[in-house]
Amino acid sequence: MKYLCLVYLEQRTLDAMSPDEFNALISESLANDEDLRRRGHYVAAQALQPTSAATTLRIRGGRLSTTDGPFAETKEHLSGFIMIEARDLNQALQLAANIPMARMGSIEVRPVREFCGDR
Repeated sequence: MKYLCLVYLEQRTLDAMSPDEFNALISESLANDEDLRRRGHYVAAQALQPTSAATTLRIRGGRLSTTDGPFAETKEHLSGFIMIEARDLNQALQLAANIPMARMGSIEVRPVREFCGDR
């Protein structure tokens, strides 16, 4: 079963890191991705630009509107994701616990809803 691990971080935490600390975090994250790949759990992963680069789109009453940034004001913002394959939620949580950003933010682990015809 597929699980999406949504990585939430405070932008100010990332901004406060030195270049060496940030590069070490990225290296550790890439190593974790490679470990997931080697063990057959990796599906996809991607980091996201800061929320300052985001645009939220809505259609209400047939009219399109856009807003700069995220819809909700929160301390932690979606910073990236890792999609994994796991036999069950327990294994997915064990795998997500190894995501380095869990030490400074949070990881939301959510099962992927599969529809007929999904691969």
